[in-house]
Amino acid sequence: NTARIALVIGGAFAALFASLLLVLGGLSLWGDSQKDERGYVTTDTERFEAGTRALASENLDVNLDGAEWLLDETDLGRVTLDVDSRSDKPVFVGIARTGEVSDYLRGVAHTEVSDIDYGGPFTDDFDAAYHDRAGSGRPTPPAESDIWVASEQGAGRQTLDWDVKDGDWSVVVMNADGSREVAADISAGAKVPFLQELGWILVGTGGVALVIGAGLMVLGIRGPRNPSGTAPVGDAAPAAA
Repeated sequence: NTARIALVIGGAFAALFASLLLVLGGLSLWGDSQKDERGYVTTDTERFEAGTRALASENLDVNLDGAEWLLDETDLGRVTLDVDSRSDKPVFVGIARTGEVSDYLRGVAHTEVSDIDYGGPFTDDFDAAYHDRAGSGRPTPPAESDIWVASEQGAGRQTLDWDVKDGDWSVVVMNADGSREVAADISAGAKVPFLQELGWILVGTGGVALVIGAGLMVLGIRGPRNPSGTAPVGDAAPAAA
């Protein structure tokens, strides 16, 4: 009947929702197990290069979207960037507001990097899209600009750490003198608060939802054992002689 069909459908949706929670919880716990000695979950190191004067990421939108009452900016975590120059020139890496990066690079030949895909936890595939922006200007050496909220500069490998904040941000990698031909090996990492706790919460909630879903489906499939309330045929009283 209609009630039994509704139970089966409700149980199926609950089981599907539970499966999603269990997968997300498992990924969170797996990510927590991949932390390095500093507590960061990091990507593999990949080569980024361009013939222009700068490599700039697409806009990185960090938006609390009205959840300031629930989360403070200090809850957003911390990111790290390891940048190792592939030339004999000192390298610069910095993070700034996207609008200020656009102003800084206006009229300067630079390359925007977008659609970065590290392939996920079970594959080594890597891909990124490069978009060259034309320009003839020469930028001010990046370290002399005051737009950066975090930056590092020097020969060889540079490590930049940044506490994530609400807003629109871009990462810029350049030669320290602003010259052309930028090439660097880069890896990124994130220190996500409460990752392990989140994983166990999702797994626990998913387990409860799975039990509820299974119970609803069993009730819908089997139905009540004696829906009419009459005595079973086998227990009927013997007829009078």
